[in-house]
Amino acid sequence: MATAAEPKFDGLIVDFFGVLTFNMVDVISAFEDRERLARGTFLRAWADPRGQELFRRLELGEITQTEWNGGFAALMGVAPDNLMARYLHDAFPAYQVISVARQARAAGIRTAVLSNSLGREPYDPYSGFDLHGTFDEVVLSAEHGVRKPDPAIFRLVLDKLEVAPERCLFIDDSEENLAAAHGLGITPLLGLDEKVIAARLAELLRLPVR
Repeated sequence: MATAAEPKFDGLIVDFFGVLTFNMVDVISAFEDRERLARGTFLRAWADPRGQELFRRLELGEITQTEWNGGFAALMGVAPDNLMARYLHDAFPAYQVISVARQARAAGIRTAVLSNSLGREPYDPYSGFDLHGTFDEVVLSAEHGVRKPDPAIFRLVLDKLEVAPERCLFIDDSEENLAAAHGLGITPLLGLDEKVIAARLAELLRLPVR
């Protein structure tokens, strides 16, 4: 009688924005519609070197979310008041992916969230997700002064999980971050669609499909 194959992975690292939440393209589009902005306004500000620097400094904890609100609002020509909350209004939980992550942890796979943090005050985008109750480890870039795609933050998570890179799976919606993880021997998985991610994750981790 054939026995089930041994799981290939002992660890799972999951990005937050765009993987554990709705797709960020949809989140941004909804934000632009609410603000009555032309489509592409947010991404043009994000691509601007000043916008890139604002995100980098926020993710490293070098500036506050309020400072980011003011700087990024100026690039888009909108009011700064609680801009992060307005921007992330539709970043609702990707429940199918979260469910599979819970299954993985229950099956003995070590799990972690790895997020380039966007601050927690005055708006906390992580509230309501119960990340510490769902995952073994939660690593937010601003708390460690290092951000994706720096290999150091992946090594930090691997050390916390006590999992070898070749036995770990990483899901992100950024190809740059995936390439950095792959360079360390971690198996990368591009995550853009909640249903597709959940199904592929269950398959790779050899979990029962629900």
